[in-house]
Amino acid sequence: MFVHPDDDPRSQDGYEDERASLTGYLHDQRLTLQMKCSGLDAAALGRRSVEPSNLSLLGLVRHMAGVEQSWFRRVLAGQDVPRHYRSEADRDGDFNGAVAEPEVVAEAWETWRAEVAFAERFVRDAPSMDFSVTHEGEPLTLRDVLVHMIEEYARHNGHADLLRERIDGRVGQ
Repeated sequence: MFVHPDDDPRSQDGYEDERASLTGYLHDQRLTLQMKCSGLDAAALGRRSVEPSNLSLLGLVRHMAGVEQSWFRRVLAGQDVPRHYRSEADRDGDFNGAVAEPEVVAEAWETWRAEVAFAERFVRDAPSMDFSVTHEGEPLTLRDVLVHMIEEYARHNGHADLLRERIDGRVGQ
């Protein structure tokens, strides 16, 4: 096991309503990404999976910072801000720029935490789960984005499992 069940910071309880359920599951997925990266230095976090892939744990942190920013800040809040790490010239900048340097690691975590904090405030302050915007010509609700984010983290946490196992053999949860 990655952590003993008594030390697992993720929720083991049920939730009282839809908002609490969706935000609780998303919170737990975010914690899972943090757990998969815990205790590793910059070299380990920046270690690529296998050639020719540019996948790394650090790349996943950077990618998820961008995903958080895109859905909550840019789409739902309507803020016109430059994307983290990605550009027209380098659409995979989140992974390509994930180099094993302590400053890059610290900046990635700082950016990820700031975007998560923004998302948490946005969700907390939204009038309802039915809050919606028009995205690509279609209505998009807060509920839709939360479900998508749970799916996005779950998929990438599967990648993180394999990356962590390759780095030091730790598996599970």
